Amino acid sequence: MHLGNMLQKGHEKAKEFHPNSTWLNTDSKITLASLRGQVVILDFWTYCCINCMHMLRELDAIEKRYEREPVVVIGVHSAKFTNEARTNNILAAVDRYGITHPVIVDEGMRIWRSYGADGWPTIVIIDPEGNVVYRRSGEGQQEFIAAAVDGLLDLHRRNGTLGSRVSLSRHGTGQKHGVLSFPGKIAISPDSKRIAISDSNNCRIILAALDTGVVEKVVGGKKGFLDGSLETAAFDTQQGIVWKDDNTVFIADTENHAIREVDLRYGSVKTIAGTGKKSHWLALGGDAARVGLNSPWDVAYDKDTNALHIAMAGTNQLWSYVLGTGKITPLAGSGYEGIEDGKGMGCLLAQPSGLAYSSGMLYFADSEASAIRRVEISTKRVETLVGEGLFEFGYRDGGARGARFQHPIGLCVDENAVYVADTYNSAVRRVGLDDRMVSTVVGSKENPGVCRFGSEGCDVLGLYEPNDVKKLGDVLYIADTNNHLIRKFDMKTGMLGTFELSFSGDSNGK
Repeated sequence: MHLGNMLQKGHEKAKEFHPNSTWLNTDSKITLASLRGQVVILDFWTYCCINCMHMLRELDAIEKRYEREPVVVIGVHSAKFTNEARTNNILAAVDRYGITHPVIVDEGMRIWRSYGADGWPTIVIIDPEGNVVYRRSGEGQQEFIAAAVDGLLDLHRRNGTLGSRVSLSRHGTGQKHGVLSFPGKIAISPDSKRIAISDSNNCRIILAALDTGVVEKVVGGKKGFLDGSLETAAFDTQQGIVWKDDNTVFIADTENHAIREVDLRYGSVKTIAGTGKKSHWLALGGDAARVGLNSPWDVAYDKDTNALHIAMAGTNQLWSYVLGTGKITPLAGSGYEGIEDGKGMGCLLAQPSGLAYSSGMLYFADSEASAIRRVEISTKRVETLVGEGLFEFGYRDGGARGARFQHPIGLCVDENAVYVADTYNSAVRRVGLDDRMVSTVVGSKENPGVCRFGSEGCDVLGLYEPNDVKKLGDVLYIADTNNHLIRKFDMKTGMLGTFELSFSGDSNGK
């Protein structure tokens, strides 16, 4: 690519960071003045955004490519949701996504405005003389960024304006984990005897007895994309999980952009959909083994049609794979982000991340719209139960029209209600299917007297960005993601406890 086609004309000077800004992942406050002579890449992101997650993978490759060059990557976290503006929550996201570069907290989106960012993610490149020379929003920029950086390194090396590589002081997040690491989704077996846990950041599936918590099997445990035995199979930050029967589990292997099948009878894992590569923005379906998927975040089994339904977060769609046919197709969503009811691909969805099937209806948590919605499988008609817009969010109980969620990621459904993991409100909420009333089951707006896992003097451990909830009788099982725990809530007694896992033999759970 020709450098002149990549870079902005003119001499727009980069704006210095506010001196009182909070920095994460580094021991010092960084100034642009101290980075003269470097090529600086600013990544404007917000941690809810699937496109930002994709961009982080691209930036990781960029950092590795230029690890010996005077190239600096800085994350600028410009929050969309209220919850995302809190420093501790951003710190948890930095830990969850394995970010190694410094991150500045963009309070009030001051940096965003000063650089003219217009979407998440936005990449800005600053040349060694402090000029803004590149600005582009959206994912899929890796080749463009590399071409721009190559050109800038060559130009400024020839001009004598390129400095020596600056080594920024860095440190870990200091976040405490237990046996689990950011567990994403959970599922209860059809015989109600076992729970499957998607231990996402440990890249493994844990199967445990529901009555005792004794771990019966561990599937995977290494990051990668590999079929084979339960012990050797590899996953990459998998999320959704569902049982087909007592011996078959399906996995939404999110960062591998694939659907995997675990056969407990034969002790095997195989890929049934996806190629392991992220698809282009919009695909039309076809042969499941050849069609690229895009960040499948959850799966639900439809026993009525023997289909596996998929929340395709990366393309703002729902997809379906009828088992045994080898074919996978979009079910709903045009691919454009928004909240608009309609039929099939004539409606708009916004990063669907949680699924639950019941009686011909597929319920889904449409995360970026903070909405709870459903699609009738036979007609493909989408209906919104709660939610009004991409920027309409909050914490409000009451009638569906005025109720508000904040980026819900998981849900389950029984005969008369939907239970929602209201992730950014750190709560579990209930939506009545008859009266359409929304109420809080676990959590409160202020969370009085509640602390986080690992806090000193912790008396009452509340939920912290739960990603999933499943109901069995009068008990709710909750993936308490940022507390790295599975919790149990007894709806009769109102007591919230922890589902303790026990590893037999010499296993320490790692």
